[in-house]
Amino acid sequence: MKIAVMATGGVGAVFGAKLVEAGEDVTFLARGAHLSALTEKGLTIACDGGERHIEKINVTEDPSKVGVADVVIFAVKLWDTKTAAEACKPMLGPESIVIPFQNGVTSSEMISRVIGANHVGRGLSRVSASIEEPGTIRQIGSFASLAFAEMDGTRSPRIEKFFDTCRRAKIDAEIPSNILQALWRKYILLVTLSGMTTAARQPMRSIIREEEGLNTAIACMTEVAAVGRAQDIDIPLSTVGKLEKVLQTMPLTLKASQAIDLEKGNRLEAPWLTGNICQMGRSKQVATPVNDALYAVIKPYIMGRPPNQ
Repeated sequence: MKIAVMATGGVGAVFGAKLVEAGEDVTFLARGAHLSALTEKGLTIACDGGERHIEKINVTEDPSKVGVADVVIFAVKLWDTKTAAEACKPMLGPESIVIPFQNGVTSSEMISRVIGANHVGRGLSRVSASIEEPGTIRQIGSFASLAFAEMDGTRSPRIEKFFDTCRRAKIDAEIPSNILQALWRKYILLVTLSGMTTAARQPMRSIIREEEGLNTAIACMTEVAAVGRAQDIDIPLSTVGKLEKVLQTMPLTLKASQAIDLEKGNRLEAPWLTGNICQMGRSKQVATPVNDALYAVIKPYIMGRPPNQ
């Protein structure tokens, strides 16, 4: 398959690298110092067990140079969604599909308004990775998986083909029977992880070591699940209990990528995560006091480090 990676952050780099190593035709999109490092030195994935280095990759900042892609792995920060979707247009043929592997639950709708729903799928990634320095991605833990389907949740020939490609590349991939349920399951975990590790500036395991932290995490997840159900998403009652176990077995140093962005003084995705849950809760008259409190702490930093700090 011809695959474009928009763009080469943590998610795009980790899975794009696996596809390159499996011999697939992959082109990465990047810009600035990251583009220069990838062009000159290649791509490095730094893991707990060592480093993987791909000396030469296809990388560009110009989507028009990619050609028509079968699949676009769409993994930009949420505030860049509309701009990046516009940039995808030169890479689209009649059967091309853009699969967002972003945080949040509304990416597919946002992208479809730009390029048309016939070119858009739904997807989610499970990986902890971020840019450590230009050309190098730091991955925490060994978990790395993808789930995806057509926007309406169905399995199509192009989805099946990408699934087979991922499996050949030894990527843990699935086509869920209910992609919206799978997205919201991740969203419940992510909103809690990102909100708490960003507000506390600590790894999740450190926060939930004490009873107060664990109870806060459970309350936060319970609120997100309630908001999802108010949006007519089928979220089983056992979901929060299962996700509590996930939190308690996370790598000891794991923080959300948003918490890392905070440390670097970068813009945050909080308006699409904790902030979105607060907004949806108000619109559906679902109380979200824990998320409201977390967002109040995080909100001054959403555009990056305030100038007086």
